Amino acid sequence: MATVKEEVEKLMLGYYSWLKEETTFKEIDNYWVEVTTPFLDSHNDYLQIYVKKEGDKYKITDDGYIIDDLKSMGVSLETKNRKKLMEATLNGFGVQNIGREITVVATNENFPQKKHDIIQAMISVNDLFYTSTQNITNLFIEEIVMWLDQSDVRYVPNIHFTGKSKYSYRFDFAIPKSKKYPERILKAVNNPSKDLIKSLLFEWEDTKETRPTGSKLYPILNDMDIKIPAPTLEALESYEIEPIIWSKKGEYIEMLTA
Repeated sequence: MATVKEEVEKLMLGYYSWLKEETTFKEIDNYWVEVTTPFLDSHNDYLQIYVKKEGDKYKITDDGYIIDDLKSMGVSLETKNRKKLMEATLNGFGVQNIGREITVVATNENFPQKKHDIIQAMISVNDLFYTSTQNITNLFIEEIVMWLDQSDVRYVPNIHFTGKSKYSYRFDFAIPKSKKYPERILKAVNNPSKDLIKSLLFEWEDTKETRPTGSKLYPILNDMDIKIPAPTLEALESYEIEPIIWSKKGEYIEMLTA
């Protein structure tokens, strides 16, 4: 009978196989290659990146897709707080916003990590700023920060952990271990789609073995505009992950503040 460790390793290998099999490449011209990933955006379109060799390095870019798409949905990125939020998110993945583009420069040695970083940055920015209502006053992550502060939760924002695979992952908040509760890691999920949850589950499976014993992940799911799909909750339950449902957030204050 397989141990839990062996089961998790098998799941991780399955994830990497899926990622490899579902990624396609298309030569655009003599300079650029289009890479279509299996990750979906808020429109259920596959995320694409573009790679160009420049000397002994590689430029990787989204060609402005994420920012253009958010602006087309009426999302304002011009306020001081949102500019800071965008910058902090991108810096956390080691990528940049130049003009319209989310971009990063890679070498032969770090290309896999940089490709991973820019895709995760695209997913994070897309989910962070996505809203089904135009001209909304506050973004979901802004609402979470206000709630944590008002509830007197002591947290560290924008945390990065290196997983067993040596890939780096970003989480929104970390609450240190207390006498009553283990380390608590929070991740905002604004649009709890199947693709985002799948990505989050494997990020955590890769990460948790490197964290202190008992560390727990609590995804914060936004259910204000849409009902959270049953498969999303079932997937989290199967990995023994308890979500914080935003409409019921008051139920979790004691756990977060203790």
